[in-house]
Amino acid sequence: MNDVQDATSPGAALGGPVACVSKVELRVACKALLDRDTLNKSDPCVILMVQNQGQWTELDRTEVIKSNLHPVFAKVFTLDYYFEEAQKLRFEVYDIHGTHSIGTRDDDFLGGVECTLGQIVAQKKMVKPLFLKYAKYAGKSTITVHAEEISGNNGYVELFFCAKKLDDKDLFSKSDPFLEIYRINDDGTEQLVHRTEVIKNNLNPVWEPFKVSLISLCSCDEDRKLKCLVWDYDSRGKHDFIGEFYATFREMQKIGSGSKVTWDCMNPKYKLKKKNYKNSGVVILSDLKLHRVYSFLDYIMGGCQIHFTVAIDFTASNGDPRNSCSLHYINPYQPNEYLKALIAVGEICQDYDSDKRFSALGFGARIPPNYEVSHDFAINFNPEDDECEEIQGVVEAYQNCLPKIQLYGPTNVSPIISRIAKLSAGEETIKDASRYHILLILTDGVVTDMADTREAIVRASYQPLSIIIVGVGNADFTDMQILDGDDGVLRSPKGEPVLRDIVQFVPFRDFKTASPAALAKCVLAEVPNQVVEYYSHKAICPMPPVPSCDSPTSLANTPTESLPAVGPTA
Repeated sequence: MNDVQDATSPGAALGGPVACVSKVELRVACKALLDRDTLNKSDPCVILMVQNQGQWTELDRTEVIKSNLHPVFAKVFTLDYYFEEAQKLRFEVYDIHGTHSIGTRDDDFLGGVECTLGQIVAQKKMVKPLFLKYAKYAGKSTITVHAEEISGNNGYVELFFCAKKLDDKDLFSKSDPFLEIYRINDDGTEQLVHRTEVIKNNLNPVWEPFKVSLISLCSCDEDRKLKCLVWDYDSRGKHDFIGEFYATFREMQKIGSGSKVTWDCMNPKYKLKKKNYKNSGVVILSDLKLHRVYSFLDYIMGGCQIHFTVAIDFTASNGDPRNSCSLHYINPYQPNEYLKALIAVGEICQDYDSDKRFSALGFGARIPPNYEVSHDFAINFNPEDDECEEIQGVVEAYQNCLPKIQLYGPTNVSPIISRIAKLSAGEETIKDASRYHILLILTDGVVTDMADTREAIVRASYQPLSIIIVGVGNADFTDMQILDGDDGVLRSPKGEPVLRDIVQFVPFRDFKTASPAALAKCVLAEVPNQVVEYYSHKAICPMPPVPSCDSPTSLANTPTESLPAVGPTA
């Protein structure tokens, strides 16, 4: 698979290095805070807590804003973002007294709220009520968190430079000019960005257009100064200085239809010595083409919803669900492998679907009322609406359907893949980046309809869809690895290759001793790349508020939901 952006490798969940997909900035404001002070208003400060291995630790805190119940904090929190992890956050608001550190007294605590980073980036602007201890609302207090991506490759620009009436530095011929562009870093150092070719014997050179990433050109900062130097080439390396000018990428973008951007090429020594000195020529930006390379978060923050579907294997090889040895046995004290995989992956995906409704399908069972074998049925037995409310609704539908079906066979998954691909194809006709699908297939063995499955996956690779297959139990899954394109390109029986690598297969047993989060990290790590690959191939830009494809402008409320109440950290 061609990498569009950095992402965690599948091996990262097993202890390998984790690469950050993006960095996210969070800005915080509060409204209608409780007034804890007798004579003045509260002096609020927000602490950001992160959860690691079940423990809450402080990541950072805002400044204290004096006597203000509606503070807008200047402090910006910067976090690494991982789609494949449930990154749990807690915002706690305190009334600070003087220069003392934050105490644990309840009367200092103005409220808090828990959420995940995924919820914030999916909404871009998240507004939540603040809670005191014991799930008590903190009056009408709310907290607003704005998210903005700050890393990732924001694309590249193609620049067309020429010059006119440059100073002639050569005695018997004209100058041989070339142009250098340097980025001025925060510490004042200069980094060479590009050096053009030399145009021989020409005071009005037209240099070849060149492409440079926005990160290289200006560190994605449109106002960063660029130092531009024009030289007369000397074969011995002693180039003669013609002149210089300073520019910014923002200035360059002022180029309009038919208009050009020009700079006087100045020689500081001549300017001091010559009274009537005007310039040593003019450098012209005749054209600029901005090519945006969108990131996963551009699509998510633009409103792209991730629709999650689970397909569960109900073939007889799983064993009688009433028997404790069955892979479908419902143990009231310990979820089975099907439930563990479903919950681990589903809990990540649900942050990116605003209605929190998920399709839940089954295959390989005889189902009521006629008990005919079905390889594509709704486990809630409602063919008109196969969706369940949140992941818990899927869990309940799974548990309720087990006593009503007869496990049978064979293990045919192509019907469900084809169905979800057809559903995804309907989204494609909308021609926007509004919905992407993830299909999680949970199976206890190698699929029976391998040829049809390969054909279905090749067809599905053209749709906004990713497929995750988790092998449950101790079967030999060697033949399933063919569906995962990591070891080579998956092809249909007729030899047609997939357009994109959209399948990730893992055996659950590799994660038996690991946390559920490790499984989710492994199987979801490739999804951000797959989303970007699909929309890039279709030349579909993120939806507003992200600027349109052709716009050279810079990067710049969904319904609230109740979240767990929090109390002050001890």
